[in-house]
Amino acid sequence: MSSLDLWPVGNCQVSGLIDTAGRLVWGCVPRVDGDPTFCALLNNDPGDHTNGAWAISLEGQVSARQSYRRNAPVLVTRLEDETGGAVDLIDFCPRFERSGRMYRPIAWVRVVRPVAGSPRLRIHLAPMRGYGRELAPRTSGTNHVRYLLGDQTLRLTTDAPVGYVLDSRPFRLERPLHFFLGPDEPFTGNVAYEVQAMLDRTESYWMQWVRGLATPLEWQDHVIRAAITLKLCQHEETGAIVAALTTSIPEASGSGRNWDYRYCWIRDAYYTVQALNRLGALDVLEKYLAYLRNIVDAADGQLQPLYGVSGERTLDETIAGSLAGYRGMGPVRIGNAAYTQVQHDVYGQIVLPNIQAFVDRRLLRMGNLDDFHSLEHVGEMAWLRHDTPDAGLWEFRTRTAVHTYSAVMSWAACDRLENAARIFGLDERERHWRGRAAAIRDTIETRAWSESAGHFGASFGGSELDASLLQLVDLRFLPADDPRMAATFAAAEKALRRGEHMLRYDTEDDFGKPETAFNFCTFWLIEALQLSGRGEEARALFQRMLEHTTDAGLLSEDMDFETGELWGNYPQTYSLVGIINCAGLLSKPWSTIR
Repeated sequence: MSSLDLWPVGNCQVSGLIDTAGRLVWGCVPRVDGDPTFCALLNNDPGDHTNGAWAISLEGQVSARQSYRRNAPVLVTRLEDETGGAVDLIDFCPRFERSGRMYRPIAWVRVVRPVAGSPRLRIHLAPMRGYGRELAPRTSGTNHVRYLLGDQTLRLTTDAPVGYVLDSRPFRLERPLHFFLGPDEPFTGNVAYEVQAMLDRTESYWMQWVRGLATPLEWQDHVIRAAITLKLCQHEETGAIVAALTTSIPEASGSGRNWDYRYCWIRDAYYTVQALNRLGALDVLEKYLAYLRNIVDAADGQLQPLYGVSGERTLDETIAGSLAGYRGMGPVRIGNAAYTQVQHDVYGQIVLPNIQAFVDRRLLRMGNLDDFHSLEHVGEMAWLRHDTPDAGLWEFRTRTAVHTYSAVMSWAACDRLENAARIFGLDERERHWRGRAAAIRDTIETRAWSESAGHFGASFGGSELDASLLQLVDLRFLPADDPRMAATFAAAEKALRRGEHMLRYDTEDDFGKPETAFNFCTFWLIEALQLSGRGEEARALFQRMLEHTTDAGLLSEDMDFETGELWGNYPQTYSLVGIINCAGLLSKPWSTIR
């Protein structure tokens, strides 16, 4: 049965998910939102579990143990057979600087090294095309196999016997073998030497990248793994950051809440760069700001909540009928109709990360006055729409309201533009944005506050609650010790907390009532506990959340609040952001050991 206990590898161009048996079961070409060449994760064919996978296994295999190389997305799987034979399987996607630019090909690399005994190896490589419609036709040569995927062709170059690969025939492993599945072009040089060099340089790149992170003292391994994985969710060519690497993992068993998350949500990306900024990972921010500038330039007065990784505006939602879905729980969706929605929080989420570019002298390209004036157009959109209905951050498909979170994000856009105008010494623009921010604040405090309930409501004129109200502190709309904030937190915790977990909301939506907790909201709960003086409880709850991570140290979007089982797309950027933010907030300072 499929599981989310998966290990990501990638290079910011392509990515792959390796299951607990060492099979590559998810990977798309030519980029994260492309055709899943490896789709076994969603290909629940009872007759053949190997289609859409790249399996390397031992005859009589009895165990597989996995771990990452330290501070790198390089996975080592130790396979053992019933006679004591053992091999190490090493998985990675090449990423390193070459010829003055980053080498990040559309490629997966696997190395098999004998460790003990006389293991017999079987290699089954069965990529598919057309979203699981058919196995990719293949041609072969002396040292390679070509897989015809349609617009894309991948070539496997190997020093293993090609006939054994083509026939999936077991053979004795007596020396290290190397497999490079990548562009359809002749492989230059000795495959063993070149692959080993790629491995060394890839590992070195990631070790150096991690070395530049300003991690908290405690929970460093979890923070580092979350940071690496967040970087893997960036499509480096454009700077877009996708919400997750997968599509259509249901939010709960049989729920039908199956969405394609392989796109760039402005909201999710804002939280991602915010978390990585706290670690000093400015490369991700710089590339994402370039993506945002292109989005804003192309906007026609209405910004969408999400875009394709190259800035595509149209992401029509269709069904991949050839894939049964995760554990057979379809549908498998391609595209996401949420791109048509109106979500006013995006204006704040565009402005906020851009403000740093006006003051951070570490950046290769600092923001300039033209950038500020471009952002002012976004701020004006926030002003015009702050008190009008939208679908909200939870993307309701059949109803709208004036959502408090969206209004607060609109306030934040104007408030931060006031800061930016002050930086540039633009007195008139500073007064202008101060007035806009003050007017929006007054509207929120008047219309979002429920006098009868004694707390802020999730929408204007209502008393219903959702977890986004906890973000009023992080956005600096209210201090944590404001009595109104304390009352809102108390009400939200009572209504939405389920033991160790937090719901987004507890009202019916388009699919009924939510059946799982939203992991990011649980991290918001932990932050709120810490800021309200309940530090010991916050630490204990954070520790429990870390115990729910996969063996890879990661989380998906949702969790069954009774069983702790993970659901939803994986790895989820929101959830990894929560790990980083809470670790930074709760950790003892480095000064305690220096």
